Amino acid sequence: MVNLIPMTVRGAEKLREELQKLKNIKRPRIITAIAEAREHGDLKENAEYHSAREEQSFCEGRIKEIEAKLSNSQIIDVTKLTNNGRVIFGSTITILNMKNKEKFTYQIVGDDESDFKKNLISINSPIARGLIGKRNDAIVTISTPGGEVEYKILKIDYI
Repeated sequence: MVNLIPMTVRGAEKLREELQKLKNIKRPRIITAIAEAREHGDLKENAEYHSAREEQSFCEGRIKEIEAKLSNSQIIDVTKLTNNGRVIFGSTITILNMKNKEKFTYQIVGDDESDFKKNLISINSPIARGLIGKRNDAIVTISTPGGEVEYKILKIDYI
């Protein structure tokens, strides 16, 4: 049995866009580069040919990787779910650090989508694991590399 990878609608769409660009733009460009490099003669000492073949290998590998991720993904559209006041995959949570009173807003997303600078945290991150299933106004203790940190859940949105 294959474990499905959770993914937001936005994350799946970004992967589909990348796949489309790889197949319809980058792959044909690489094929053209290989054909042009072949015309230069001896392939053993042809740097352009070897470079294009290496790029082709990376491109084909990425295409296979994206196709596998999409075929093994469970796409979750949190906007179509009823907000039951619990933190779930795809929800956007505003939390308050109880010690320094800093507020943070994060969306819990799949591993491939996570980008801390954009406040997108992986479902497998310590913060997300500690928040999943908790309700609004709950105080949660998260183990971090710097020690235990207490957060209060201020708001849970399914957006």
